Amino acid sequence: MIWDTHMHTHFSSDSTADIHEMIAAARNAGVGGICFTDHMDVDYPCDKPETFFFDLPEYYEEMKRIQTQYQRSFPIRIGMELGLQPHLKDKLPQITEAYPLDFVIGSSHLVNHMDPYYPEFFQGKEEADAYREYFESILENLTFFDCFDVYGHIDYIVRYGPNTNKFYSYETYSDVIDEILRTLIQKGKGIEINTAGFKYGLGHPHPTEQILSRYHALGGEILTIGADAHKPEHVAYGFHKVPGILKEAGFRYFTVFEGRKPEFYPL
Repeated sequence: MIWDTHMHTHFSSDSTADIHEMIAAARNAGVGGICFTDHMDVDYPCDKPETFFFDLPEYYEEMKRIQTQYQRSFPIRIGMELGLQPHLKDKLPQITEAYPLDFVIGSSHLVNHMDPYYPEFFQGKEEADAYREYFESILENLTFFDCFDVYGHIDYIVRYGPNTNKFYSYETYSDVIDEILRTLIQKGKGIEINTAGFKYGLGHPHPTEQILSRYHALGGEILTIGADAHKPEHVAYGFHKVPGILKEAGFRYFTVFEGRKPEFYPL
């Protein structure tokens, strides 16, 4: 059974989800286990209502208690989704090393202190240029950071572009995307298949099937699965599509992290 290893709870400022309700939803969905990955975006722009920052000692203590409570009945791992920004190259490793987490997703939510979630990110730019700027920011982050295990939703930006993915394709950005994938592989890092793309009506996961295939073709092996749920009803969203997508891309295994070390499970 596949695991859902990207989900949020009330510890994330964009979620009010109860932890036990998320666990119940996961069990009802028939997943093999879960990992909580609440948002830790240090230095999120202060003019926005979201902070995306939680109290790490409180978070870890609560999640450890939950993990112990369910240890005999349902596997639970403790992680975070860490927002990467180059100017935080010294601070973020200190955060990930402070507690014995199982899993850290590194994500790009901000480009030059702006979140593509907000329309102003695209003002004065061609959509294609904005998308390329986002991918290039991932490459920049990869020169500074090793304190993560997989890179999250690599084409996150297309959720919010003026035309979403209408004119978006791997081929248009293959030069920079291939460099991202090669760099991740060289660094021993993985990527995720994030099924929230289906929830957002894109018709594809993050990243797209072509990028997943390209990652495998380049030698990528570490691949986690997550629905990026912020509500119980979105846990394991679209997971019935995942085995077929991954097998078509060449994968026969998926990855679950424990103690920041990858474990491989057959699809």
